[in-house]
Amino acid sequence: MYQTILNLHSYWAYLVLFILIIAAFNAIIKSFGGKEYSAKDFRVSLFTLIVSHIQLLIGIILYFVSPRFELWSELGGGVMGNSLARLYLVEHPFINILGVALITIGYSKHKKVLTSGAKLKKIAIFYSIALVLFLSRIPWSTWLG
Repeated sequence: MYQTILNLHSYWAYLVLFILIIAAFNAIIKSFGGKEYSAKDFRVSLFTLIVSHIQLLIGIILYFVSPRFELWSELGGGVMGNSLARLYLVEHPFINILGVALITIGYSKHKKVLTSGAKLKKIAIFYSIALVLFLSRIPWSTWLG
């Protein structure tokens, strides 16, 4: 079960990153270009919200079924002294939850403003910060290896 959830979490991450990159860059380009907010922009931002929340749910399940979770009882506070355990048990989950929260906030805020420029700017700012956060805490050594 663990390996299946791990694979799902890893492969779904590619989709999340791909859609988030599209949404963020689309909003940045349209914002700086003075373009109008369209139904396509709404769909892309909504799809980004949905896939990121699905990834979060998969990640939460993975966190608790992972053999690494047992390190909390074995190491206790020593988790913070072990860089690999800290990455998997603290940094990766915390930063990615924060990233999903930023996507959610950005999506919510963009719906409340009425002008195209302001809508695109909200998506561009919040989704771009979330993208940077996600990229900063991906365990690259195991993800690409």
